[in-house]
Order: sequence, then structure tokens, then C-alpha cells
Amino acid sequence: MGEQLRLMAVHAHPDDESSKGAATMAKYVAEGVDVLVVTCTGGERGSVLNPKLDRPEIWEQMATIRREEMERAREILGVRQAWLGFVDSGFPEGDPLPPLPEGCFGLEPVEKAAAPLVKLMREFRPHVVTTYDEDGGYPHPDHVMCHKVSVAAFEAAGDPASYPEYGEPWQPLKLYYHMSFSLPRVRALHEAMLAAGLESPYTEWLEKWDPARDKSHRITTRVPCGEYFEVRDDALRAHATQVDPDGSWFHVPLEIQKRAWPTEDYELTRSLVEQRLPEDDLFAGIRGSVGV
Repeated sequence: MGEQLRLMAVHAHPDDESSKGAATMAKYVAEGVDVLVVTCTGGERGSVLNPKLDRPEIWEQMATIRREEMERAREILGVRQAWLGFVDSGFPEGDPLPPLPEGCFGLEPVEKAAAPLVKLMREFRPHVVTTYDEDGGYPHPDHVMCHKVSVAAFEAAGDPASYPEYGEPWQPLKLYYHMSFSLPRVRALHEAMLAAGLESPYTEWLEKWDPARDKSHRITTRVPCGEYFEVRDDALRAHATQVDPDGSWFHVPLEIQKRAWPTEDYELTRSLVEQRLPEDDLFAGIRGSVGV
């Protein structure tokens, strides 16, 4: 029996962990992996996307409610969770875009914002880290900053000259980016819905999709986790202010999802171990030297 495998998933807001990589985490938890979700901000400036909860008393308690929702989702996924403590930047809209609010996560210097994540990495000692790509998955300033901070912390955590006040160095072995909405995946789900005689929620998406912006060619790793899609959806519904349970997110029946696209997909972007691509396991190349 070797050391327990450890996975750290770094996310911008509470609810992001349940919409990106949640089934992967549930799968690894079931296999005995220690999983820690790191949430960079409290989601204080999030919108209320569930019309049933769009009430003044909900908006007034947003910070508290989102922490309570995160705790319910954490329990459903079976993971541990830590807050970095930064303030939500909000999603700027308009032309021209308004400036970000003073003191928010998106305006923090990367070196300063990475410090608490380096500390967590050295304490938790993950073998694998997941986060967003350089575009943040979508251009929310907190998602883009989450990417920058995650990469900076991954590089610094193992360097004894970086942040020496934050404990003994620990070098994670692999860094992955989520690749959640690739064009082939959306097409597969769309066509499966039509084949079943159902209305697809992706029709308008596909009409507006610019193939030149698709990143599916970057996918290196597809983790089979269809049997945990129910856990994923339950965790997402726990973030009740952030998702409409009657909305398009849940329109594709789980059986169709499992049949048409039963994986969650990633890009391996840093690795300190030998690997053969493509992979079906975030711990490929690590198992054997580290056992569960």
C-alpha cells in the first residue's frame, strides 16, 4: 500500500466545481482519492439565475447563501473544500465595459493572489491539479485570474526560493485544463437528442458557433465518468441560486448523455511524469509509484 492519491481542483466561484469536472471528482472520491476543491472567491457578486429565488431577501444574503450552497454541494460530491478568501469581481457588461470594482479578485496582483494557493498546495500536497485554460473557460475576469493564479502556484509550490514562509516545497506532478464545451461534444449531444425525437437545447449554440474558436484538438484526456453524472447534477442543483432546475442545463436526459458523451475532458498542460497520450485517467503515469 502506497501513498493516497490527491487531486486539487481550483475554481473561481462556488458552483463552478459542480459544472466543471464534478463527475470526475465523484469518480475519484469513490476510488479512494483525496479530493480538495479550492474556491478563489465567495461568489458575492453572482446573479440569481433561478427565477424562484429572485427575491430581495436572497440578494441581501448572497454571500452567506452561496457559502451554504457550497457546503451542500461539497457533501454531495464527497470532497474537501477550502476558500482562498478573495472577493468576486462580478461579470462586467456593457459597451464600453465598466471598470472592475476596487479590491476584487480580478485586480489582485498575480504574485499576491497565488500566495494562499501555494500555501494550500504545500499543505495538501496534490499529485494532480485542475483549473481553467488561458481564456478562463469563458471570459469572466475571475476565471481568467483563476487560471493565472493556478499556473503561478503550480510552478512556485515546488520551488524552495518562492514563498519560503509558506511551508516545505511540494511539486504537483500534473496540471490539467478543463475542456468542458467542445464542438464535437455539443454536436454529439445535439444529434442524440434529435435522434431520440427530442428538442435539442443546443440548436442556437451550434448556429452561432465559430469552428475556428473550437479547442477540441487540445483535448488529451477523456475521463469516463458517466455513472457519476447524477452526482454532478445533484451537486449543481445544490447551488440553487445559480442554476434553474427547469433550465436548459438539465434538458438532455442522463441516459442520452451517458450514451452520447460519457466522459469529462481535459488538456494536460504540465507534466513531470512520463505519459502516453491520449489518456483516460488524470493519474496516468503517477499510479504505480503512488498507490491508493
